[in-house]
Amino acid sequence: MKNYILYLFVFSIMVSCGNETEKKNKQIAANYEVYGDTIAINTILSPEEIQDKYKNLAVKDTVDVVFKATVKDVCQAKGCWMKLDLENGEETMVKFKDYSFFVPKDITGKQVVLGGKAFVSLMDVDEQKHYAEDAGKTPEEINAITQPLKTNSFEATGVLLPK
Repeated sequence: MKNYILYLFVFSIMVSCGNETEKKNKQIAANYEVYGDTIAINTILSPEEIQDKYKNLAVKDTVDVVFKATVKDVCQAKGCWMKLDLENGEETMVKFKDYSFFVPKDITGKQVVLGGKAFVSLMDVDEQKHYAEDAGKTPEEINAITQPLKTNSFEATGVLLPK
């Protein structure tokens, strides 16, 4: 009898937790277009807060975060990457986990919420030139790229675009 009551109690807790998650997912779906995985939006960092995270990261360190920022640039070939404005002249280069989803190419200037891994990387010259070509830069701008670039990077598992 005691075990029956314990099982019933545990089951009821599991069901109630599942309902909260389902409610949050419906709220996200009602307010956002979801690209990739649905992400938890309990704690969303501001551009200033994510800048502080980047300042404390060494090359190859990672931190899981959810943050909000304005889209500065998007890959015009497929929507397979984007750059986000972190304000104060800082930006982050965003790629999508396992190349499994893309974002619309016309979202420059819009705010997005994204979740995933923030890290600092060194982008080699060839990779910089590739992204410059995707962004539609001129041959002169592309040829001016000659040095590796330390960059704030982000691997997104999900992106939320307000409807």
